[in-house]
Amino acid sequence: MPETYRIVVAKPGLDGHDRGAKIVARALRDAGYEVIYTGLHQTPEQIAETVIQEDADAVGLSCHSGAHMTLFPRVAELLKGQGAGDVLIFGGGIIPREDIPVLKERGIEQIFTPGTPTTAIIEWLRGRLADSKKAS
Repeated sequence: MPETYRIVVAKPGLDGHDRGAKIVARALRDAGYEVIYTGLHQTPEQIAETVIQEDADAVGLSCHSGAHMTLFPRVAELLKGQGAGDVLIFGGGIIPREDIPVLKERGIEQIFTPGTPTTAIIEWLRGRLADSKKAS
């Protein structure tokens, strides 16, 4: 039986738009992942704590408020600082193209912008989780 991966889907900050995060969470669940959705208005500290408590393999962050350059890297810093630097971090939302390379340098492995098919997210996750499993 294949391993079931655990993925936290989170909405950091004061952003009140969670439709996209819910769609991604449902698609991941339908693809066979165990998904923990944190709900709205989470701090980076709350998200990192959830990821660690749930022993998650990945965390998907969604931001539409413009605070992604602060919030996403903060989650990455907290996870690394708490010994969970191997957790895959991906993000989505309204993120300007020029911010994506900077986010990747700061620990966010992939950014999915509006209109990305959920199948593309699932395919990327399958590949990355399989690669990380081989490496461990």
